[in-house]
Amino acid sequence: MLTRLVEELPQFFGYYNVIFLVKAAATTLYLSAVGCSLGLMLGFSIAIIRVTRGNSLIPARFLSISYVEFFRRIPFLVTLMVVFFFYQAIDLDVSVFTVALTAVCLIATSYTAEIVRSGLESVNIMQWEAAESMNFTLGQTLRTVILPQAWKVILPPAFSFFILFIKDTALASQIGVIELTYSAKVLNNKGFSAVLVFGSVLFLYFVISYPLARFGGWMEKKLAVSKRGER
Repeated sequence: MLTRLVEELPQFFGYYNVIFLVKAAATTLYLSAVGCSLGLMLGFSIAIIRVTRGNSLIPARFLSISYVEFFRRIPFLVTLMVVFFFYQAIDLDVSVFTVALTAVCLIATSYTAEIVRSGLESVNIMQWEAAESMNFTLGQTLRTVILPQAWKVILPPAFSFFILFIKDTALASQIGVIELTYSAKVLNNKGFSAVLVFGSVLFLYFVISYPLARFGGWMEKKLAVSKRGER
């Protein structure tokens, strides 16, 4: 096997194969970054709805809770297939990348909504009541009182989720999205050794995920230091 690997190396790392892998890695990163960024924004909105106490928002809170609980309990692959066949059922011609991006947003929104909600609720209820007694609007309360304290709780698990989800996007290959796992299947079908192909893809996943993991770890330590300094 070692002899075969050595013989395949020059051809495997040819110009077109390398470009193919780089583009696939970029697709993986783009899918994860855009999907999770949109999910974070939508999840933040859902979390705010869930922590509000007005009676007028009871229906919205019910829908928000139902959405979060539903999509947090469905595997990403199932969500991907449901979205894929939903677009087909309504005769909407979209790319497989759009299908995957929609599924990523649905899942990411549900998980980040729960992360943000936990962060908002970690702030003492007296902080909310004090802001309310000063006639702060909800926007003012969040911006000046709650978020400066809550983001220290929100960011570490949010980064961990984003890194974990980079690996889950490999399932998008099941519907034909040309990301890293799909590129590995293509190159393996061309006759290249599975060890060489999937070993290279494994390394690329590591290259994408490791800097984010290090940055998240650094941020978590910095936040822990700032928390101790505030006491």
